[in-house]
Amino acid sequence: MQELTPANIVERLDLLTEVSVALGDGHDIGTFLDRILKVAKSMTHADGGTLYRPSSDERSLCFHISLNDTLDLYQGGASGVSIDLPPIPLYDQHGNKNLASVAAYAANFHQSVNIADVYKADVFNFSGMRSFDQTFGYRSKSILTVPMTNHEGELLGVLQLINAKDRDTGEIGAFSDTDQRFIEALAAQAAVALTNQQLVVQMEQLLEALVNLINIGIDEKSPYTGRHCQFVPELTMMLAEAVHETPLGPMASFRMSDRDRRELWLAGLLHDCGKITTPVHVVDKATKLETIFDRIHMIDTRFEVLLRDAEIRALKAQCQPGANRAAIADRLASEQARLRADRDFLRQANIGGEGMSPDDQERVRRIAAVRWTGPDGQERDFLDEDEVRNLTVRFGTLNDDERKIINNHIVVTIRMLESLPWPKHLKNVPEYAGGHHERMDGKGYPRGLTREQMSVQARVMAIADIFEALTARDRPYKKGKSLSESLHILGKFALNGHIDPDLFDIFVRQKVYLKFARKNLDPSQIDHVDEAAIPGYTP
Repeated sequence: MQELTPANIVERLDLLTEVSVALGDGHDIGTFLDRILKVAKSMTHADGGTLYRPSSDERSLCFHISLNDTLDLYQGGASGVSIDLPPIPLYDQHGNKNLASVAAYAANFHQSVNIADVYKADVFNFSGMRSFDQTFGYRSKSILTVPMTNHEGELLGVLQLINAKDRDTGEIGAFSDTDQRFIEALAAQAAVALTNQQLVVQMEQLLEALVNLINIGIDEKSPYTGRHCQFVPELTMMLAEAVHETPLGPMASFRMSDRDRRELWLAGLLHDCGKITTPVHVVDKATKLETIFDRIHMIDTRFEVLLRDAEIRALKAQCQPGANRAAIADRLASEQARLRADRDFLRQANIGGEGMSPDDQERVRRIAAVRWTGPDGQERDFLDEDEVRNLTVRFGTLNDDERKIINNHIVVTIRMLESLPWPKHLKNVPEYAGGHHERMDGKGYPRGLTREQMSVQARVMAIADIFEALTARDRPYKKGKSLSESLHILGKFALNGHIDPDLFDIFVRQKVYLKFARKNLDPSQIDHVDEAAIPGYTP
């Protein structure tokens, strides 16, 4: 056993300090564990070492990293070379603790084991080690095994060092008590690192599970929004990566780290979380008159009443003495043809479209003014004010009040997200998620932000949100548009200040639209795109 000098103590303390600093340097736990084992070897001048990790069921110890200088061996960990050795069981078939293996003993009893010569020890079963020595022509002698446990006493791993060497002569000796104390201190630090990493991973998993919980709630309310909640994050990341890889132009300086990517991904998943408060009859409004049911059928019934009344009047008139039955029949046919034409027109008007003409809106009002007698015997207008207001909606199926309700989902989204105590690396999630309905010219909602007031990420998500909505084929009120139609609309948006023209240029130039389409759109929507004909884009 070599005597430790003050210089050796200082050197070991420096190594422990370096490890402490490394705890906060990153989240690559694999690299960190490699460093822990190498520092343990260096600190004790051990010839070899192994780091074990508990199996997922915590019934055995698995070889995680193995090092040996004499044999030039480096397996597991960051080496990329797998360790082809069976795990060490912590319990026997009867559920009793394994006391034969030194690593299992240290793990089960949370005690360090320091043996000067394994060939002279009769407490543990070292047959496996002797077999290893025979196979590789090696001589295992001293062994130091130290468990890694967290503050709750849970086993996180086991450090095992082989053959302490003299600094000067290289002679194999025993590990000293000081060696053991330093390695125990190192193992405690490693346990802190592992515990912190596990907590971080668990918190991130919990956060993502909560996000999925919200999206499940939205999907259960409306099956038509599930695709949107899934595809907007995907398309957002595709466009963001294309911008990240762009070496020239106005976006050349934009870069993302892995943390930035995770932040943007979460924002994409949460961009419509406020819809969990939006009434289903508004989200799923397939026709202009739909609420709990489509009220067009009530209007159809009224037409049936008018058709019946017209026929009754004609029959009564024909029964009068001297009646011109042929003329009466012609008038009835003409009246019923007009009623059926009005009925068919209202059925068509009930379907949302790209734009209802003023003439068609006026025709709805003329039909509404027709007087009829209801089941209660009272005479009234054929359509009430609410029916007229809905049937004359110019774009889509939502009236002004319903559109305000839909638009309010982004206000709720922002309020929900800003109420959360986001950690520093996720602090931009509310801004990214809450900006996808803003416009570059400041005419968007809810805050009326301009391009300069928005992050690149929020502007990216705005394009993803619109493109997905245009191509979506699962909406109850419209069919999914083709690629050429969608890009034509987006191009106009780029020209009129709706979306960022620089990002749209990358969206087209890097074929982001086509990559997304080939993966997620129906083949019938993927038509030929003449990029030269896209408004606002120069090939």
